[in-house]
Amino acid sequence: MVAQPAASAVPPPEVIEVESTPVGCDGGGGALGHPLIYIPIGPDGTGECGYCDRKFVLKAGARAGGGH
Repeated sequence: MVAQPAASAVPPPEVIEVESTPVGCDGGGGALGHPLIYIPIGPDGTGECGYCDRKFVLKAGARAGGGH
């Protein structure tokens, strides 16, 4: 019998496409979320929330700093 690897109990991080920066994240869970923080988008066009591991990806053609 061949041992099967255990299935990961942790789901992959949610990926959210954004059109402008800065990007705010509060976990999206209402009372189950986390404090609102702003995620910097790096030169590669991505940023990750340190609380909930959501990954934010700048949409193709969008520019960082395009917010208000």
